[in-house]
Amino acid sequence: MQRNDDDGHGLGRDQGRLIAWSTELRAVHAKLRAALEAARDAIDDLGSQHAASRELLLYCHGFCVALDGHHRGEDRALFPAIEAAHPALAPVLRSLERDHSMIGHLLGGLQSAVRQSATAAEPERHLEGISAIMESHFRYEERQLLTVLESLELTADPAVVLGPL
Repeated sequence: MQRNDDDGHGLGRDQGRLIAWSTELRAVHAKLRAALEAARDAIDDLGSQHAASRELLLYCHGFCVALDGHHRGEDRALFPAIEAAHPALAPVLRSLERDHSMIGHLLGGLQSAVRQSATAAEPERHLEGISAIMESHFRYEERQLLTVLESLELTADPAVVLGPL
């Protein structure tokens, strides 16, 4: 029996997987932006209350875990695969890894602020800072890597490579 490698779109299965990494990255970034908005909404709902609500804790914790998991997956699986295939991108990857470290530090500050803050003001400031850096990071990453991801030969579970979203 002959194997059919056509995915129904004129691409072989392997080519479909290759193109999908750029699509996967965009989709994960969209989900993380939505998680950020949910955390912002939870902070807005807190308003002038004097204690962080369980909902705020849940949304901020979920956002922090999702973003950190995404960056850990990239550092552990995606970036080494890119560097192996495209060594000239090493400086870009190191810059993205530094961003991951900085964002991780900011996420820790947000989590602490949510647990300790009496009002929404402090967590909101942390979230605004994270938002600005995250968006700049995502745009830079997409500009630098989407084309490379379209041809990257990486056989792995997207949840391992890009985080469990």
